[in-house]
Amino acid sequence: MSLDITRREREGIVLLDLKGRIVAGPEISVFWSAIEGVSKTPEPKVILNLHEVDLIDSSGLGAMVMCQTHLRKIGGVARLAFLNKDNFHLLPLAKIDTVFEIFDDETEAVNSFFPGREIRRFDILEFVAQFKEGQAIEPRMDK
Repeated sequence: MSLDITRREREGIVLLDLKGRIVAGPEISVFWSAIEGVSKTPEPKVILNLHEVDLIDSSGLGAMVMCQTHLRKIGGVARLAFLNKDNFHLLPLAKIDTVFEIFDDETEAVNSFFPGREIRRFDILEFVAQFKEGQAIEPRMDK
């Protein structure tokens, strides 16, 4: 399955809706093309919506981390939204939560870019506990 990326904006924040797999091969090129497009704006603010991402391999994870590094160098930042049960295992293994702020709600992710707005952080311990109990968190789609 390939990687499809849809770009949209909300309150000046670029949302990249990813669908498919972020894996070694042409998918990484598609991912980087989208990031390069975002990088043309000053101080880009990006939310990577991972709701429909089936798989992220080590190359995909590396590309995501390099994306964050690249954006920070040019004064921008990327945040993650809708980390689903299929790829939540990345958090403890790669400590991805130390590289990205993670949200389970699009509105909360957008609000995180505006100081003073109330935001609710993604709680990984709650997510893992609910997953183990068979009650995986279903992401809210606030569009």
